[in-house]
Amino acid sequence: MTAKITPGDLQKLERLLSLVDENSRPNLNALTEVVKNLPLAYLNIKTFGYDLARRLGEITPLPAGDVTPGYLGLPCKTSTQADIESDWAAYWCRELKIPVTYHRKVWELAYVLQVVHENGHRRSGARGLGFGCGIEPLPSYFASYGIEVTMTDMEPAQAKAAGWSATSQHTESLELAYHSHLVDRSAFDERVGLRYVDMNEIPDDLQDYDFCWSVCALEHLGSIRHGLDFIRNSLKVLKIGGISVHTTEFNINPAGPTIDNWATVLFQRHHFEQLAHELIAEGHRVAPLDFSLGDKPFDRFIDLPPFHHDLPQTLGDWIGPPQHLKVAVDGFPSTCFGFIAWRGV
Repeated sequence: MTAKITPGDLQKLERLLSLVDENSRPNLNALTEVVKNLPLAYLNIKTFGYDLARRLGEITPLPAGDVTPGYLGLPCKTSTQADIESDWAAYWCRELKIPVTYHRKVWELAYVLQVVHENGHRRSGARGLGFGCGIEPLPSYFASYGIEVTMTDMEPAQAKAAGWSATSQHTESLELAYHSHLVDRSAFDERVGLRYVDMNEIPDDLQDYDFCWSVCALEHLGSIRHGLDFIRNSLKVLKIGGISVHTTEFNINPAGPTIDNWATVLFQRHHFEQLAHELIAEGHRVAPLDFSLGDKPFDRFIDLPPFHHDLPQTLGDWIGPPQHLKVAVDGFPSTCFGFIAWRGV
């Protein structure tokens, strides 16, 4: 039987791990000798990785982004350096009026937009449904092209309890979701609506959309099973032939344990292989699966905590904005993965 750790045990451990004692002298013990410089090692890795990204940006002739991409047939895939340096990513960054940076969140936005575009839905009169939108720019961008958008988020009380409001990843109103540099206010108000939706219980009245999307939301539904069920259920909001595109957290190690039944879960290769098999058997269509992780320098950099929002401002300013395609999540090497499916029945 495993002994329980008491509050007193935790206090003793905190004192052992503290860099200084109660008199601000170095805390000299065997444990601190082993671990005291680990945070600095993490910062070294982080700063060298961010510097690599900045230097890559300086020496790599990135596309101008002034050519509308055609049909690429994007697969279900991970974020890679090659994608960030592609013509299509440059185009979508230019459309969103953001710089091209080696950041997986930039990749997610570009990936969703390319999938919607190459399937013919960036057009006036199309209908799109976004899940867990928060304050992301996609509803505003879609509205600028005459697309009717229903953006959804969780109830404000739930978001506050889960901590999303404090991190500016939830929207309580259309006012917070409006991006004035992408669309004028009258067009936004005319074409964008907000619904509070539990992604684990999608309302039956959300129907007949041409496309639906989510950006890094389905890993926060409580379990891997809930996330996979959400992807399947999201197809129900679509017209026959409509497309769903979702990005999420992905454990790049296909074997061994992963995080489940937690606030942020990490999917693995076999989860998406099984989901694709099941959806196809049910009569839907799934894009080819590509689990390659990239073979360029920045594909091999795994960012470590503390992440930017947890750093003191002075240190964060010194290190600079986050630059990563892969990160450590609770000790697991992770990246973003995009999943594409079309409703068939």
